[in-house]
Amino acid sequence: MAKIKTKYEVIQDFKDLQDNNKIYRKGDSFPHPTNKKIEPERLEELLSDKNKQGRPVIQEQA
Repeated sequence: MAKIKTKYEVIQDFKDLQDNNKIYRKGDSFPHPTNKKIEPERLEELLSDKNKQGRPVIQEQA
C-alpha cells in the first residue's frame, strides 16, 4: 500500500530561512520541489504561529 504524501499550499508570502532564503508566494506549493524532505518539526512550525511571522504560512491542501 502506497503512503499518501500530504501536500501543502502557501497562504502567506515568506522567505524560507532554512532553504537558502527561497521565496514562497501565496498559492505556491510547499515545499518546492514537492519531493523535498521536510522534517515534521519544520512543518509544524510553518503550520502554526511558532515562526518568525507569528502566524501560519502554509496549510494542508484539500
